[in-house]
Amino acid sequence: MYCQDCGNKLALKFCENEGLVPYCNECGEFKFPPFKTAVSMVVVNRAQDRILIAKHTNGNYLLYAGYVKKGESAEKTIVREIKEETGLNAVKYKYMSSRYHEPRNVLMLNFIVVVSDGEIRSNEDEISETKWCTFDEALETVLHDSTAEFFLKNAVAELKKGKI
Repeated sequence: MYCQDCGNKLALKFCENEGLVPYCNECGEFKFPPFKTAVSMVVVNRAQDRILIAKHTNGNYLLYAGYVKKGESAEKTIVREIKEETGLNAVKYKYMSSRYHEPRNVLMLNFIVVVSDGEIRSNEDEISETKWCTFDEALETVLHDSTAEFFLKNAVAELKKGKI
């Protein structure tokens, strides 16, 4: 591990109430590991009976997701990402849960997002195919044992209780 400010190698040092934490001897400061924040979105139609899933360019069917930009709230990220990735507008949304996604060192904040009706215009740099699915179809299609599946299962349980 290296200091994100000066580039020197970090050493583990005891920090009261925190335990062993990376420490930069050059800066004289504890350096808590940084990680990115992103939103994960279970996109549903206005009737809330269909889920829009995306086949990403890596070949897997996943949920829509995007990184929170500096100075941006998670809520603004949802609106921006939905528009960028589908061409649709977010009508309303509900926060569900969070989960750390280790492969990309990112904290994922999951939302159910109701979108406007209209023609889907996918961002072809990221998404190769989209499709509306029933709850069961979405659960069968999304990449198994993934963060997307974890969020989708929770969202489907919530959606089955009624409208968000």
